[in-house]
Amino acid sequence: MTAPATRGRPGPRRALTQDQILDAALSLLDDGGANAASVRGIAAKIGVAPNAVYTYFPDKAAVVKALVERLLGEADHAAFADRNQPWRQRMETLALELRAQLTAHPGAVPLVIGGPMDGPQALALNERLLELLADAGLKPTTAARASYLLFVYVFGSIALEVADVQRPGPLPPESERIATRHLAFSAIPADPYPRAAAATTAMASFISTKQYIWGLHRVLDGII
Repeated sequence: MTAPATRGRPGPRRALTQDQILDAALSLLDDGGANAASVRGIAAKIGVAPNAVYTYFPDKAAVVKALVERLLGEADHAAFADRNQPWRQRMETLALELRAQLTAHPGAVPLVIGGPMDGPQALALNERLLELLADAGLKPTTAARASYLLFVYVFGSIALEVADVQRPGPLPPESERIATRHLAFSAIPADPYPRAAAATTAMASFISTKQYIWGLHRVLDGII
């Protein structure tokens, strides 16, 4: 007589954390671009059912908001909060910090600028910037308007830089991207575009660190 089959014990339940979910989302964005991180894709990346993700986040929008918060929170606030340093130097440090942080994850950039930045990390970043502008001598209302102008410049510049590379994945080195742009702009015919044809070298460098800082300085010159 055949012995009755016995049911084995279920395997250990896999632990899951919010950080694992955000890690998976960021990895998908890095590899596939801004539309790559669906809840199903995130779940598959981790090796769990989609319901496991919904335990921590009610929908994709909540995942995106948490990911934006993480990226903004990874900016080194101490680097630009040192009130012993000149305010312009602190602003430059902040701008470079945000650019480095976000261009490292180009697939996430459209998500960062695609919704309201009103989480705790975004508010903390704004508070630091308002403090910096107050140290520069601006009154509260003027400082608030100036902070918005600076965020528009910084995030707008980063978005254009990322959009210039029309494929998912990490950005190529800056020198390679400039060379690619220069080759493309060199094909501009002098007739009927003589000014653009004469400015190909400058136009190729629009996505460079040098141009980014040049533009930042012009904005700061207008603020103070």
